[in-house]
Order: sequence, then structure tokens, then C-alpha cells
Amino acid sequence: MEKKRKNIKVPHVYVIIFSIIFLVAALTWFIPAGGFETQEIEVNGVARNVVIPGTFKFHEKNNPATLIDILASLHKGLVGGAEVTMLIFLVNGAFKMVIDSGTFDAFLGGMLKKYSKQAKILIPLSFLIFAAGSSMFGMVNEYNGLIPVMMALGVALGYDALAGYAILELGRSIGWSAATLNPFSVVVSQAIAGLPIFSAMGFRVAAFFIFSAIGIGYIFYYGQKVAKDSSKSLLNGEKLEMNFSKESMENTAITKKHKIIMTCIIICIGIILYGTLKAGWGNAELAGMFVFMGIFAGAVDGLKPDEIAKEFIKGAAGITMGALVVGLARAILVILQDAMIIDTIIYYASSLLQGLPAILAAQGMLLLQTLINFFIPSSTGQAAVSLPILVPLGDFLGVSRQVTCLAYQFGDGFSNMLFPTCGIAVGLGISGISFEKWWKFFIPLFVLLYAAQALIISAAVFMGI
Repeated sequence: MEKKRKNIKVPHVYVIIFSIIFLVAALTWFIPAGGFETQEIEVNGVARNVVIPGTFKFHEKNNPATLIDILASLHKGLVGGAEVTMLIFLVNGAFKMVIDSGTFDAFLGGMLKKYSKQAKILIPLSFLIFAAGSSMFGMVNEYNGLIPVMMALGVALGYDALAGYAILELGRSIGWSAATLNPFSVVVSQAIAGLPIFSAMGFRVAAFFIFSAIGIGYIFYYGQKVAKDSSKSLLNGEKLEMNFSKESMENTAITKKHKIIMTCIIICIGIILYGTLKAGWGNAELAGMFVFMGIFAGAVDGLKPDEIAKEFIKGAAGITMGALVVGLARAILVILQDAMIIDTIIYYASSLLQGLPAILAAQGMLLLQTLINFFIPSSTGQAAVSLPILVPLGDFLGVSRQVTCLAYQFGDGFSNMLFPTCGIAVGLGISGISFEKWWKFFIPLFVLLYAAQALIISAAVFMGI
């Protein structure tokens, strides 16, 4: 008899996060506190504090995490991540009324009836638009308002909401990782490394298209598998707060009410894009626009003020588990920062690269930057801490500064879609998709993308980039 294949059960994300919290707390008892000296330099017109290489010193007193510190880190993490957590609550609370109005069902259903044969072209087209914006201009949070739209599109195409979300998430994150002009990664890293700004552009563009092809191909692979057998969907049997149904889309006719609400949505998204790109808007303004959108949709849909309030609470309550992930994951960083061991970890890790051949040193830099991104999820913050150390080390080991910057860029970018301490927590929080489901979808792709990163880094070394 053929043995049934056992499905690997991914632990609940809270279990994973608490396990990591206790692990890093234990490390604070064995890793001594230390730090680098920093200096302020101007990078692309902005003053930034960067590490001075060779200045690392151990502190006289260590500060290991006690049980009280561990427990307190939960509250500190939630408070520190409150801006993002509140964004997730407000967006989901407000958007429930937009979804319940049937507006997305009506318009996407109508689009599919009219363009059913050409609909699949929307996948690579949307992906490349998101990727280009991130790659050239560093656009990431600007796309958060489109998450519900893309989830609905995934369902409308006969796939699922996860596939639709992946079009946006993989598009913007791969674009960020394979940046060409991104001022927050390319410009900052090359300025710190003393390279001509936007140098090695041809190589970066080639890498952008290689990674984009992998991402688009993976979405089609997963989507077609779901289209052939809906039980293959990772969301099968799971009801999201932003829940869409292809059957409902096909059977919902566009009414005047839907046209009014859709007009409001388009105008609000246009205002959001203008505000974030031109007016310096952040999460507060984005959340405010979503609240307006939700109240407007509820009113047009015929809800009374009390009903709008109740629907808002239902939408916000349904996303509690995902929203709290942001703060709980931040508790990990709180423990590391309070114990002052992040610089020590980077110091020890960079020391391991000494004496390696150039090709192995470059791979070590890629792995190191990927791991550092767990502890320092800020792109510019990671550049300021790691590059001043790795650039002179690379000079000594025969790794070009361009390759060092590529290793930083790839390591900082692709792991953003993997680690709960990074930006993926925001996107998943808004979408309502759990980390467990996302990891099942993404980890095989991450392995593929990491292999591609390693090959591209190796090619850059051999080509003398």
C-alpha cells in the first residue's frame, strides 16, 4: 500500500515569534554587549550616521535579558509598532464596508466577461508596474491601498486571493531587491561605498528582469494549479476578512451604487498616490483616506451610522491576530537593542569572512546581509551599519565594491518577504493572510530566488563588475 504523504505543519506565527524572543533573550547571556563608533556623513543630500570601521569596542557591562525584560518587550514592541498596527486595524475596519457593498464583485465580474481571453495579461503587466516603481523610485508603502484590489483580481482570474496578493507583494519586493535607480538602496549604498551613482546599471537591469521572470513564472505556476483544482489553494477552507468569490463576481450586476463607490475608490487611490509621492504622506494619512472610503461606501450602500460603526468594528476585530504580529515581532528587536548586542553580532559575523577567497567572501556577504536584515529591517539603517565594515573588508579580500553593494541590495531586499520583523508583516496584516499560509507559498520561491542571487553574485565576481 502507498503511504499517505504527511503535510508539514507550520507552527502558528505567534509560537514562532515567541520562540525567537526566548532564543535571542538567551543569546544576550552569552554574546557580550558592544558597539561601533559612528560619524555623520551626507548621503544624497541627507545626513546619516554611519559606522566607523575598526572602532568596535566591547562595553564594560553587559545587559542580558531577564524574564521581566522578556515580558516587558512585548508591550514595548507593541507600542513601538503602534503606527503600523493601527494602520492595519483602520484599513481593515473601513474596507469591510467597501467589500460588503459588492463593488469589487460587480466591476471585476464585468471586466472578466468583457476581456476573459486577455485577462491573464494583467498578471505580468501589474507585476512589472509594481516592480518598476519599487526598482526605480523605491515605492513600497504607496501600493498598500491596492492590496484589496489585487486580492480581488486574483479571485476574478480563477486563482485565489493569495495569488492576487502575490502579484503586488512579489512585484514590489522583487523590484526593491533588484533595484536599478532606487534612492533608498542603490544611491545610499553606492554613495557609502564611494562608487559613481547608478554605476553598473546594465548589470542591475539584467538582474531585475531575471528575478521578475522568476516571480511571474511562480505566480502562474501556483495560480494554474489552483485553477485546475481549487483544493490546491493554500487558502482553501479559510475565510479572510477581505473575502471574494468568483461566483459572486460573475452574478453581480453593476448598479448606480457601485459606480458611485468605485468613483470614490479611484479618486481616493489617486489622492493616496499623489500624497505619498509628492506631499510626504505616511501611514496616518493613508489610514485616514481608507476610513473616509469605508464610511462613504457604507453610507452609499444604505447603512445607518450605527451600522457603519458595527461593521467597522467587525472588520477591525477580524484582523487582530495579523495586526498584533507587527508589535510582537518588534519585541525581538527590543531585546537585541536593549542588550546592545546587534553590533557585536555584526562584528563577529564579518570577522568570519576574513581569509576567504573572493567568490566565497562574496557569498558570505550575501548570507550575512540576509541575516542582518532580520535584526535591522531598515534599508538605509542596514547600509549605514554593514557597508562601512564590509566595503574595506571586500577591498582586502578582492571583492569589488560593486559586488559588495549588490550583496547588500539583494540581502536587504528579498528577505523582506520572509522575516516577520520586516515589511511583509504590514502587507499580510492588511490582507489578512496568515504568516503560515504565506510561508508555505513563499519559502519554495525564496529558495529559488536565493539560488538566483548566489549565481548572479558569482557572475558579477567573475565578470569583474
